Amino acid sequence: MNYQQKDLVRIAKRENNTKRSYLVVDPLQGKHVPVEPSKALNLFKSLAEKLQGKYEGERLLLIGFAETATAIGAQAAITLETKYIQTTREVIPDARYLFFSEAHSHATEQKLVKDDIDRVINDIDRIVFIEDEVTTGNTIMNIIKIITKEYQKKTKFAVASLLNGMTEEYLKIYQDEKIELHYLVKTDHSTYGDRAETFKGDGFYYKCPDKAAEYTTIYVKNRMDARRLIDSGKYEEACENLWREIREKTGNMTDNISGKKILVIGTEEFMFPALYIGRKMEKEGAEVRCHSTTRSPIAVSLEKEYPLHSRYELKSLYDPDRRTFIYDIGKYDKALIVTDSPEIKESQETLINAVRMQNKDITVVRWC
Repeated sequence: MNYQQKDLVRIAKRENNTKRSYLVVDPLQGKHVPVEPSKALNLFKSLAEKLQGKYEGERLLLIGFAETATAIGAQAAITLETKYIQTTREVIPDARYLFFSEAHSHATEQKLVKDDIDRVINDIDRIVFIEDEVTTGNTIMNIIKIITKEYQKKTKFAVASLLNGMTEEYLKIYQDEKIELHYLVKTDHSTYGDRAETFKGDGFYYKCPDKAAEYTTIYVKNRMDARRLIDSGKYEEACENLWREIREKTGNMTDNISGKKILVIGTEEFMFPALYIGRKMEKEGAEVRCHSTTRSPIAVSLEKEYPLHSRYELKSLYDPDRRTFIYDIGKYDKALIVTDSPEIKESQETLINAVRMQNKDITVVRWC
């Protein structure tokens, strides 16, 4: 499919971020804006198709950036049948890391599990970094320098993103380094800051309590974690098994979903499995929307053209001392929260209470 700027770009206002006042919100990405999961996954496949046939005979490793590009990277790796790993901001037990940072982000520390790169570096010819948007390319250049210095090996690099907003100056840096750039839509960010300033930020803001709420929990074993190096085909299989187990354990919930409105929520970096399950439910005839919790504090506004209208502040399911958010929760027949987080009751209840404002039938799926 041929995507254009009007399909993938909405401008939102960042909250209290002095480095950059705006955020580009992609309504098809399945992160901030609820979306039909098939639309998100088709978008990610379209990006992967930009790479098809480009690097014939080369062994590729795809690296997706947390938190917003983790699902894009997973689907791209599945489409291209490559190895995959995502960056993370979470703590991985017993792992050593390569650290780098993302200057304009609200959560700057990014890391990659070094042990896994050690294992695979001699078996790959090219690393392809997967992003939702690239504006300067500085973050990716940081990690390229770190990998090149660490391994002293002539690895080739490329970058694939849904959006590319690099100026001529930054494009030239990549050209000089012979790092190829692939993207679906070229953007010009020069007016985005001014546009963000025009929005009032007068939307609905909710701080969700961590009080007990009614919901069902199901546990599914054999989680595969994309924060560690994975074979993308096996990851898809693991997600398929997750779906089968959900069907088995929820029984009537997934037997009679044709025509029902269903919400599937992912959590922070854990996005792809939620989209995968959402698409499975679509195939069963349900009307599904997917989005995820996020670390991004975005202002919400009531203007019609503004992408986000209500914001729910939560305790992170991964760390109760961290603020996270979810936006624009609608009314559905059933809601499914799919997570790989540790079971932290107070955190989980903040998300349940956000969903319960309009929904009664809530199931938490814990992939552990």
